[in-house]
Amino acid sequence: MTYDFKEIEPKWQKIWEEKKAFETKNDFTLPKFYSLVEFPYPSGVGLHIGHPRPYTAMDIVSRKRRMQGYNVLFPIGWDAFGLPTENYAIKNHIHPSIVTKNNIEHFTKQLKMLGFSFDWSKEINTSDPDYYRWTQWIFLQFFKAGLAYKKEMSVNFCTSCKVVLANEEVVDGRCERCGGEVVHKVKSQWMLKITEYADKLIDGLKDLDFIERVKTQEINWIGRSYGAEINFGTTAGDDLLVYTTRPDTIFGVTYMVMAPEHALIEKWKDKLSNYSEIMAYKEEAQKKSDFERAEIVKEKTGVKLEGVAAVNPANGKEIPIFVSDYVLSTYGSGAIMAVPAHDSRDWDFAKAFNMPIIEVVAGGNVEEEAFTDVATGKLVNSDFLNGLEVSEAKEKITEWLTQKGIGHKKTNYKLRDWVFSRQRYWGEPVPLVNCEKCGWVAIPEDQLPLTLPDIKDFEPTDNGESPLAKATDWINTTCPCCGGKAKRETDTMPNWAGSSWYFLRYCDPKCTTGIADPKALDYWMPVDWYNGGMEHVTLHLLYSRFWALFLNDINVIHCGEPYKKRTAHGMILGEDGEKMSKSKGNTVDPLDIVDQYGADTLRTYEMFIGDFEKAAPWSQSSIKGCKRFLDKVWGLMFIAKGTGVTPKLEASFHKTIKKVSEDIESMKFNTAIATLMTLTNEIYEVGSLTTDELKTLVTLLCPFAPHISEEIWERLDGKGLCSLTKWPEYDESKTVEQSVTIGVQVLGKMKDTVQIPFDADEETALNEAMKSSRVAQAVEGKTIVKKIYVKNRILNIIIK
Repeated sequence: MTYDFKEIEPKWQKIWEEKKAFETKNDFTLPKFYSLVEFPYPSGVGLHIGHPRPYTAMDIVSRKRRMQGYNVLFPIGWDAFGLPTENYAIKNHIHPSIVTKNNIEHFTKQLKMLGFSFDWSKEINTSDPDYYRWTQWIFLQFFKAGLAYKKEMSVNFCTSCKVVLANEEVVDGRCERCGGEVVHKVKSQWMLKITEYADKLIDGLKDLDFIERVKTQEINWIGRSYGAEINFGTTAGDDLLVYTTRPDTIFGVTYMVMAPEHALIEKWKDKLSNYSEIMAYKEEAQKKSDFERAEIVKEKTGVKLEGVAAVNPANGKEIPIFVSDYVLSTYGSGAIMAVPAHDSRDWDFAKAFNMPIIEVVAGGNVEEEAFTDVATGKLVNSDFLNGLEVSEAKEKITEWLTQKGIGHKKTNYKLRDWVFSRQRYWGEPVPLVNCEKCGWVAIPEDQLPLTLPDIKDFEPTDNGESPLAKATDWINTTCPCCGGKAKRETDTMPNWAGSSWYFLRYCDPKCTTGIADPKALDYWMPVDWYNGGMEHVTLHLLYSRFWALFLNDINVIHCGEPYKKRTAHGMILGEDGEKMSKSKGNTVDPLDIVDQYGADTLRTYEMFIGDFEKAAPWSQSSIKGCKRFLDKVWGLMFIAKGTGVTPKLEASFHKTIKKVSEDIESMKFNTAIATLMTLTNEIYEVGSLTTDELKTLVTLLCPFAPHISEEIWERLDGKGLCSLTKWPEYDESKTVEQSVTIGVQVLGKMKDTVQIPFDADEETALNEAMKSSRVAQAVEGKTIVKKIYVKNRILNIIIK
């Protein structure tokens, strides 16, 4: 009888649901395990082939923990606000809430088809007012703490989505969501002061079990550096403030560069004879994204300021000032001191504009290229710093600048405050009103949630104004403070708002008195193991850590960092090794695979495809191999007899239990499955096994392929659900073979194989080898002069 997955898989999905098999227990005395995946955005396309890989991985871990006696929270929900839904709603004239509801129903059906052990009773939806009531509440706490503020600034604007983007949402100068061109606009935006938490976000990583590349990416993104702020005088009378990590190279400064948007340019308007040229350059620069402007390998452009120069405070020399797009107004002070001898970009710029290059750290040929390997070395051409090592020079010049009142030590960050406004409809309304008398005022917390008005036209305006600006009845309100006329904020929150705290709501999603019951938060938090994509390390992961650290500071939660462990998965590529895309025709529909081979085969294959952390190409032939493996496991039912152990298989079973248990914990799912395949093949070679042994095998297989495992378990009269049975344990002493087969050579030529006790000594090995007629015949009449014995592997007999 063959395995009929089309009948068996829906059967067990229904049983699990009816028995509420994977719901958490409301017993906070039990050992807990909180397993988290990135909750999906419910797009109309539904499940893609990439979803099953991380979800199956954490399902395997969660199922194993459940079988080990843990109270497991493995929840699922929907990151439901966002631009794709709104764009679809605009195009098809359907309300986004209806689109979201339909998409969630479709997605839910698909996820359940794959047999994930999610606790569906914990399901959340970020676009549900009962959920975003608390998103708004958290925003109000930021506002009250002075960490949410409004500021007019140059922002990234997607010309396709017609919405403002955070820096983290711009990739290679294009919108992270739609790929549209990103330009700069000056707009008044709500900001979250994530920079206040820059040190905590870096220092907190030290004790977390995050894979190294996740830590590195966050540390680099935050970009903490130590240096000095220095005031350079100017011939206009103003000081030009710069930040540098290399104050020791100040004597090598031969010019300065300002961002084209620097405020002093406008102040010096009447002093600059080429002001119009500078403005034209600024206009061109603002068409580029920050990424494009900061690229190292690009042609250096700029305009020299005619009419104002800077003065180097170290030697009193006048030096020219340029504006150039590679200096950003959003980083540091918006101006730099240029040391072309020791900075590649400055060197390229100096060569392009014929600026002097002065070596101040000995060691290179600065006429040929910038000498940038200057972490150590001695100062030259630097007056009172000459002869000092770099580290000494840094300290001495900083002390000198401080004493003179023209500089001081400074810690700087690349991280910018988080642009938190979006000029779209489908997002959380900002719970503030603007009163002419009182300014920005929070609406009372008992009036939350502030829900979205039901409007017909969601089309954003070309000037970037929110569609909510048209809902005048909703906008016009009264001030909670003075009772006067006030207007609601028409911007909404970004789609990252709801995902910045969803892991907290999972602890108690139906709570009406807070983000979750404090006892549930204390029990479940922090998350024990969180797996997600590398693409979200500087977006969602950073944002959610920031929110959790803030909520910890105001005593809403008490866990500090929200995640104990963070791993990441690799992408599944097309069979051609390229990223899957419809235009390339290399996509794979997971539901087609489920229909053709079954969910268990898809789950097993996505775990067997290769190293979990690395990208792996899809292979249609390999998925057939996984199907054959499951068919072979199914066939074991027909040779299983009796109880107890099969002596020839005992060591193999204990080794398999150990290997699979360890591999799941280290996310080596491919080698765990390979071990199960090896054991299955060995059983067929032996030709028999007991029902007890088959129960052990399907228990080990259950996290990977739960449907077939449950069916075999039931047919073997296993008690209860296989998914909830006890995880097998191994005996370390029995993982060692009692005997081993070694090869026997005579003069380096293989003569036979013999079985000897494991770890037998040379004499025992020789005695057993001589019992072989082939070996005895080969050495007959000869003298054994030497024996070369590799324990448990091979014996080579040398004769003459």
